[in-house]
This record gives sequence, structure tokens and C-alpha cells, in this order.
Amino acid sequence: MKLTGGQIIAEYLAREKVPYIVGIPGHGSVGMIEAFRERSDIEVIQVRQEMSAVHLADGYYRASGQPLAAFTSIGPGAINTIIGLATCYVESTPALVFTGSTHTYMRGKGVLQEIERTQDSNFIDMVAPVVKRYWRPDSVRQLPTLLHRAFNQMMEGRRGPVLIDLPMDVQADWADVEIPDPAGHRSGGAQAGDPPGIQAAAELLVAAKRPVLFAGGGAITAEASGELVALAELLGAAVVTTFQGKGVFPETHPLSCRTAGAVGTDCGNAVCRTADVLVSVGARFADMSASSYADGVTFSIPPTKLIHIDIDASEIGKNYPVEVGLVGDGKAILCQLIEAVKAAIGDARDYRGTPYFNEIQSLKETWFASVEERMKKSLTPPSMSQVVREISEFIDEDAFVVSAAGHPQERVAQEMAFTVPGTNVTSAGFSTMGFTLPAALGVKLARPDRQVIGLAGDGDFTMTIQELATAAQYEIPAVTVVLDNQGWLSIRDLQKGYFGEGHEMATDFFDRSGEPFSPDFAAIAEGFGCLGLRVEKLSEVKEALATAFSSGRPAVIEAKVNRIFPDSGIPLTGWWDCPVPKTIADKRKGYDEFQQREVL
Repeated sequence: MKLTGGQIIAEYLAREKVPYIVGIPGHGSVGMIEAFRERSDIEVIQVRQEMSAVHLADGYYRASGQPLAAFTSIGPGAINTIIGLATCYVESTPALVFTGSTHTYMRGKGVLQEIERTQDSNFIDMVAPVVKRYWRPDSVRQLPTLLHRAFNQMMEGRRGPVLIDLPMDVQADWADVEIPDPAGHRSGGAQAGDPPGIQAAAELLVAAKRPVLFAGGGAITAEASGELVALAELLGAAVVTTFQGKGVFPETHPLSCRTAGAVGTDCGNAVCRTADVLVSVGARFADMSASSYADGVTFSIPPTKLIHIDIDASEIGKNYPVEVGLVGDGKAILCQLIEAVKAAIGDARDYRGTPYFNEIQSLKETWFASVEERMKKSLTPPSMSQVVREISEFIDEDAFVVSAAGHPQERVAQEMAFTVPGTNVTSAGFSTMGFTLPAALGVKLARPDRQVIGLAGDGDFTMTIQELATAAQYEIPAVTVVLDNQGWLSIRDLQKGYFGEGHEMATDFFDRSGEPFSPDFAAIAEGFGCLGLRVEKLSEVKEALATAFSSGRPAVIEAKVNRIFPDSGIPLTGWWDCPVPKTIADKRKGYDEFQQREVL
């Protein structure tokens, strides 16, 4: 079959059932994009900034399990993808990115947009740290093999993004090649745990008096929700998750203590630090979820005995010593553990009414009572938490909620309950500003049958606001709520909380007269061809949501929220290591690392 390089790529993507390729063409990629011109099985979607192409692909994968392809030209367009790639890399999300590259026979001449002063055409040096693997083929004949290897790298083991830096002549050249069948190049089956390790872990769990299951994003990737519920109920174990793991265990379940870490829940932190045995599934113990490893704040490992399950062997024992380390698929290993525990104790016992269960309920009641106190405050405008509560009460149980960074993400982590795995879509590990809008569009493309809502701060939203044009152009009816506090207030509140009152700087959006400044987001949305709404009272939120979702159009709801500290933030329930100069610490009476529990 005689095909150009671009046609080889298009044909292989079609065989992988990739429905969209997303990006912005340039002279460095027109050879490839030409191959998609007459195809009806793959749609080319134009975004307005290349970073957004990767964020859109990220959201699409998280909602569907199907990776998308993104494309850019050479030079600035290629470099713009790096933030999106880094987000995928840290969050372990597959995405296939094609970047245009210098013609093989022109490398080193300094052609338009080539970077070559230290090495010919060396853009790939920039991207190397944030992809699982990259390739730069020198011949069109390399593409068939390279493409199935790219998909294998993305989808096997710890998942993540890959990059193909595609020389312009390789895109345009042609060869007589065979396109491989993807199924013939895939590994099969899930990696199970080491049997002696499974037995040792089961013995620890059978003897445990205060067991806790701690689930991260890897548990969602492994589709281990049912197994987590089964093991928790078998043991009467409390269940806590990371940001990324929210929803893998239903947060309305009586054994759920929600999240742990700096902005987790008090009950989540309490059960984790007093656990005698902790089973971690697909969690890497990042600083935010582990309270920067301060002993006794979120975890006490040891004396807590850690059973650490992960597909990536490098994560096991990285931040805490393990009693048992199990490398493999989370679902497969949990199945093994369930069987091993059942062999020792029989089927599930009634966990309700035990002293440990009663303690869990008491901790939860105290936590939720403190949340309710915050919700009852009379504030004008309302707090971000109060607006998020209204949103939580309105949306469907299986709605997708997309968040990026800062105060909106913290509200999602601490205050929203998820019961359906995968519906919390967030840039938890990389905390990427600008993620919310394009990722929400990707989620909605993947799941047009479900409600999709993005919760964005005004800082996050303005970084990729141009993608409202993409939403309108392709009629993607995702709803974005802009929680407008007129500043980078998560950082301003950090400055106040850690450094003291009066130390906020470069974080408020003030005009020249010193008044808070904000664009008219509702009008901007209308200008892009979307529905634009504004709410200023709590009583208006649900009506605006009903209008937005029933419109069938991409919609933006601008919601002014309280920016007065500390009601602008939420409690820091754990600890987060933000070094403070000694000269400032000395001025704060009694200041030490455990008294930084202010407000973020």
C-alpha cells in the first residue's frame, strides 16, 4: 500500500479508533494534516492555543479511556504543548502529540522556527522530561512500527503521554508499507501481585484493628472501585483518597472519610494518622496528600504498617518505608487480597456498630458540622464554598466536574462528594492553571450524554478563555462556572496565612485606583458565541445552572464570590511546607511548622 507519512498516521489512528485529532496547523505540519482532508472517520478539531489541544485530549481520555492525538507545527506551536504534556505526565494520562520538525536534509541550517544552536533541531530536548517516550523518525518507513510502539508506551504500565517529532519531509514522503493491526501488538492481562507478598499483606489486614484503605488516581485507572468497596466492607476499613482518587470509593458510603492531606478533611487525616495498617492503592504520597511528610499530621509511618500497591515499582517505598510492597495492577491485586482475607476470616462481617466504626462516624460528624458552620455564614457576595454547595446540590450524581488549581480545586477536594469513579477531572498533581475550560470540552466530546461542568477561578479561566471560540465553533455544550474573586487569591491567602497580614503582593487584581478589577465574563462569553450569565446572589445560582444546561449551548456563568480573608479560603486541615524567612517567623509569636494551619 503506497502511502505518504501523513496517510500512514491517519490510517493507523483510524485503526486505533481515535475519533479526533486536535491542534493548530502550520507549515511544519501541513504535510500530515493533508492526509485527514478527505477522511470521515477522524475529525480535525481546531483549538486556539496548542496547550489547550493537549488539555482537551487529557479530558477526553479521562472521560472515555480512549486517547486522542494532538498536533502542532514546528517551533512556538510545539513548545506551547509542553504545559499540557507535563500535566499529562504528572497525572499519568495518555496523549499522543505530533509536532512538526525540520526537514531531515535541512537540520542545522537554522530554518524558520528551528532551534539549533547547541544541537540540530533540538526541540525534543525541551520535552524529554515530560513524556514517557519520544521519537523523531528519519524515514517514512519507520512510521508503522513506531506508531504501534507509541500506543503501547501510552497505555501500558503507568500511563502517560508520548511525542512524535515529525520532520516535514517524512510527512510528505511516501512508501509501500503495511499498516499493522493494533490488536497484534498489544500485551494482554493484568499484572498480579507476588503470592508471598499477597499472603503477608493479608495476614497484616486480618490482624489489623484500625485498617485504612488509601486510594489514588491509579485505583481509578485500574478500575478498582468495586474491589475497594468489597475489601473495605470485608475489613470494616476506613477509606480515604487523594485529590485524584476522589470518586473511586463512593464518598457517601459510611466508611468514606473523603480526602487526606493539607486541604483534606479532618476525619480523613485523623483515621490515616492513627491507622495500624494502611493499604495504599495507586497513590504516590505527594506532599499535598501527605502534609509534606510531617510525622503525625496525616500519616505516622511507622508505626503504621504500610502495604503499598502500585503499577510503578519506583513509587513503592519512595516516600514512606513499606511493610509489604506489591507491584502490579491495583484491581488484580485487590482481588487477590480479598480472596486471601476471606480464606482467613470467611465472608464479610457486619462492620457497623464496632468501636472503630463508631469512631469513624463520630469523626465525620464533627467534620461535617464544621463545614455546615462555614456554609451558614451571611456573606455578600457569598463565599466560594457556598456557591459550590449550590452547584453540588444541582448537578446529577454522575456529572463530570472539572477543576484546575487554587481555591476552586480545593473546594472540590474538601467539600464535594463524588460517587462515580472518574467524574472528578482535575490537574491535581501538576495543578495547571488554564486546564479547566479545554479539559471540560474534551470531557463533553467524550460524554455528550452527561452533564459536564468546569469550576474555574478567574485566573485559571483567563489563561485559556480563547477556547470559548472552540466551544462555540464545534457546539460543545460544556458549562463553566467562573468563581470570580478578582485575583490569584489562593496565593494571596497563602501569603497572609504563612507570612502574616500585610504580606500579600502581586496577587490581587486591582486597577490603578486600587479597586478590584474583573472583566465582564458573561459579555465575553456572548461575544464568542456562547451563553453568558451572571449571578451575584446565592439564590440565583441554581436558576442560572438550569438555564445553562437546558440551553444546549456552551455556557459561562460568572459568579462573584467573597474575596475577604479568611472567608475567601478554606481551612488548612493538614500541613503544607511553605518555607518562611526566619526574619518573618521570628516576628510571629509562637510560629513553628505545625502552627501554619491557617487558611489556604
